[in-house]
Amino acid sequence: MSHRSADSGEKEKFAGSVRTAGSRTPRRALRRTLRGLAAAGRVLGWLGLAAATALMAAAAGIAFSLRDDALPAVSMRQSTLVLDAAGNTVASLQGGVNRQTVALGDISPWLVKATLAVEDRRFYRHGAIDPRGLARAALVNVRHMAKEQGASTLTQQLARNLFLSHERTWSRKLREMWYAAQLERRYSKDEILEMYLNQIYYGHGAYGAEAAARLYFGKSARELTLAESALLAGIPKGPGYYSPHLHPERAKARQRLVLEAMVQNGDITREEARRAMREPVEVRPLPEGRGTAAPYFVDYIRREAAEKLDIDESRLSEGGYVIRTTLDMRMQRAAEEAVASRIPENSPLQAALVAIEPHSGHIKAMVGGRDYLRNPFNRVVAAARQPGSSFKPVLYAAALEQGAVTAATRFRSEPTLFYYDNGRKVYRPGNHNNRYFHEEITLRQAIRASDNIYAVHTIMQTGPEAVIDMARRLGIASPLGAVPSLALGTFPVSPLEMTSAYAVFANGGVRVEPAAVLRIEDRKGNVLYEAAPRREQAVSPALAYVVTDLLTSVFERGGTAHRIRHMLHRPVAGKSGTTASDAWFVGYTPDLAAAVWVGHDRGRPVTAAEAHRAAPIFAAFLESALEGVPPRPFPVPEGVVRAGVDPRTGLLAAPDCPEQILEPFLAGTEPVEHCPLHGQFGRQEDGLKHESREPSNWWNRLRRWWGS
Repeated sequence: MSHRSADSGEKEKFAGSVRTAGSRTPRRALRRTLRGLAAAGRVLGWLGLAAATALMAAAAGIAFSLRDDALPAVSMRQSTLVLDAAGNTVASLQGGVNRQTVALGDISPWLVKATLAVEDRRFYRHGAIDPRGLARAALVNVRHMAKEQGASTLTQQLARNLFLSHERTWSRKLREMWYAAQLERRYSKDEILEMYLNQIYYGHGAYGAEAAARLYFGKSARELTLAESALLAGIPKGPGYYSPHLHPERAKARQRLVLEAMVQNGDITREEARRAMREPVEVRPLPEGRGTAAPYFVDYIRREAAEKLDIDESRLSEGGYVIRTTLDMRMQRAAEEAVASRIPENSPLQAALVAIEPHSGHIKAMVGGRDYLRNPFNRVVAAARQPGSSFKPVLYAAALEQGAVTAATRFRSEPTLFYYDNGRKVYRPGNHNNRYFHEEITLRQAIRASDNIYAVHTIMQTGPEAVIDMARRLGIASPLGAVPSLALGTFPVSPLEMTSAYAVFANGGVRVEPAAVLRIEDRKGNVLYEAAPRREQAVSPALAYVVTDLLTSVFERGGTAHRIRHMLHRPVAGKSGTTASDAWFVGYTPDLAAAVWVGHDRGRPVTAAEAHRAAPIFAAFLESALEGVPPRPFPVPEGVVRAGVDPRTGLLAAPDCPEQILEPFLAGTEPVEHCPLHGQFGRQEDGLKHESREPSNWWNRLRRWWGS
């Protein structure tokens, strides 16, 4: 028994020695690995220590800088000058700035809460930068794949307005954060809020809460109600867009949004918000006083220049820029005088006039309304009015280019039903005062008398898509529908678009993009923007001339503008347009194109007497604006053929035709057959007699009676 135990012990000892020998090598490897990791850890530790030291040094440097570096001096506002084409000052954009600084305690608590709710609801809970706001804005913007929300704190906005431009660059954003941090370091939250409410722009020249409260409500900022405060707090987001003077509906919608933000922020109850929305807010009219020269043009320049520099309009007004424009002050005065002298002072009728130099595209004059101080809404750029028959030249240009009609094409002028959309729809146009020729008429006759039936026949032959394409090439960007009524100008456009389109015909078919801003310089004279308008051959010179020649007929006897012929002393082409609510005259010479619109702003029809004011305003302006400019004809380009046409047949006139008209044609579209009713050509026809084809209207019967 003991022998077996001894033997067994030896075996276990042997097995243990074998296990020990077999595991020695892995243990050594493990120890080497651990030693390597320890060494690497020491290296990483030193690197981490170095990085931490660097970060601490950077943080210390930043803290030291924020503590000891002085904030930039608040730049003094410098007027931005608007110059006319001759270099004379038209306006100083800072001339109307109005600011009254007050303490935070002198501002209504409602305005303070409304501003914070809509601009920076966590203002008192974050520093210069709001990480939560940044994250929320990033998520919203990524979700919508667009910049739906911004994340600038109120302090950042103040820093930007005080020290920086509004350029959209990373470097500007970093500087904005830096200055915001310094502001937070140097001032209390209440002091920052006070500076913000005294600095922010509320539109119409009012800077700060006190000036805005007095401008809009005639009271101090301390006295503002909740409803007034919510309306006022919504304006800085877009002083022009949310102005209660210019866009009361938008201002009201913005007020609702501010009140909802206050509810969500716990500042007011839902019931208080409802009462505030129901409360009538009386906005005072803008103060009377002498305005700047060409105020509508200056407003247009302000918007255009801010867009070209990609800055806020309020910053533009304070930036010390020099804006050189295309305005001709002599023409501007002529435009203002033409409007003022042709509309009675006590009339509610409104008017707009704009003039463009065809070869340069320069806007030379602009009158957006009759009284800027009472109503600064610029009707020249508002695409809200139907042009009526003044749109027909666009139609006829498309038809002539396509060959659907020529100057000799005849359609019957009488009440007509037009079927379209594969016969599923019907359109029944009518002529003004139900006056029809009750016979076939030519294109010139249709233009002279503004015959609607002829125009709809033309669009049915041409196709509305071709007309829309022509409108786009001529510079009309407003929405247009591919329906027969397009021929009669039923889709609203702006006077500026109409003038630009007619200027193409005046310029031999070349379209030059309209321009009002020539150059913008900073206060040091550096050029920040210089105009380079696009030029393109929109239509052929021959087509432009044929349209022009036909449009001169409106001034002939029987034409819609015959009554102003005596006022014009130079070759002029143009077209009138009248709808229930609008009256237009758009025309041009080789040197100037202009559009005049008259009507009422709010759904009131124009009377016949009011509608007749557009053409005289055009004539009075044109002659005064071009005083001293020698009259010159429209040059005839290559590709135009003139042919004598019998208007009764639309064919080449025979020697014995009693009436012949010399008409222009695009080469290759002129008629080749002769009139079969008169002279030797008529006698060669199968016994056809003149009398059998002569229109039997009362005028022709009277002429025959008188001749006999």
